[in-house]
Amino acid sequence: MLYGKNVVLGVSGGIACYKACEIVSRLKKAGADVDVIMTEHAREFVAPLTFQTLAKSAVVTDEFAAVKEYDIKHISLAKKADILVVAPATANVIAKFACGIADDLLSTTYLACNAPKLICPAMNVNMYEDEATCTNIALLSQRGVEFCEPDEGLLACGDVGKGRMAEPEQIVRTITRMLTPSQDLHGKTVLITAGGTEENIDAVRVISNRSSGKMGAAIAQSCLDRGAKVVFVYGNITVEPPKGVQAVKVRTTQEMFDVCNSEFKEADIAILAGAPADYRPVCENKNKFKGDRLTLEFEKNPDIAKSLGENKGERKLVIFAAETENLISNAEEKLKKKHADLVVANDVTAEGAGFNSDTNIATIIDARGNCTESGKVGKRALADLIIDRVLAL
Repeated sequence: MLYGKNVVLGVSGGIACYKACEIVSRLKKAGADVDVIMTEHAREFVAPLTFQTLAKSAVVTDEFAAVKEYDIKHISLAKKADILVVAPATANVIAKFACGIADDLLSTTYLACNAPKLICPAMNVNMYEDEATCTNIALLSQRGVEFCEPDEGLLACGDVGKGRMAEPEQIVRTITRMLTPSQDLHGKTVLITAGGTEENIDAVRVISNRSSGKMGAAIAQSCLDRGAKVVFVYGNITVEPPKGVQAVKVRTTQEMFDVCNSEFKEADIAILAGAPADYRPVCENKNKFKGDRLTLEFEKNPDIAKSLGENKGERKLVIFAAETENLISNAEEKLKKKHADLVVANDVTAEGAGFNSDTNIATIIDARGNCTESGKVGKRALADLIIDRVLAL
């Protein structure tokens, strides 16, 4: 659920430090990458080695420690973070954050970080209810900082009241909500294709296309973030399959056809962003062709979209139409022939929409002829738009 997300966890000095160990463990099990910053006082409660073992990354404790390579930690961690979490957060560090004091690695990272922030207070009930602490929390809340309110109960000091740090399970649930605000695909399985396939010409040469797989990967990441199980069937791609998908590598269109038809049986949605080769040589030469001229005869490959469309039942099918002319009419004809629910049409000759681009320009058309224009957007933004349209069907 949190694959590809980077959590920077700040641990300040308090008995609740031991609970922070479980936070790291739960985040890692959810797929997140975790970097831990420990204050000087936090090290009095839990050894850095404990967090390093759980997080599987070095724990940072000293802003000015000598390093082997140039890396200003409070800047690099601030840039790396998808979210900055402070748990436990003492009254002291909360006051520092509110006043803009930056005298150690945690407080300087906090000031340098533009990512969402989550603070989990842990302190004596009287400290928590003190006017200064209440003012600091209210000020940070006004600035957009989220808080996991402490629980009531018996405190380490023997007092009874509000001040116990929230349980790790609740904190991780809050982190997940902040990083993946919409879980509208929870419980759904999405089949996604990406990249180009290739067909053998001879023992050396193949025929393929220039698909990069970036669009399919962006859709897969969007579906993961929204709670789906993702089956990612891919050919030649220039990016890594997103962490957390069930990745299936294929080479030929026939292989992609077979896998898609098999996996579609358990899927709720299929989004065919891949670029399977439409044709394959009738005969594959077992040796390398020689000579000044080569003439090949091709035959049609099996049609993945049509096969899924004819057997989709209540499932939803999204196809892509990469065109060079007559964009809308060609896309609408393809939508009808493949029995699809949505077609994402894009003119691959347009600037910002071609192969291997980080952006795209698309028109999304449904079976009723309703059109949505994306404009020029990043592929992740287009992926989210496509999912929104599928869920609106």
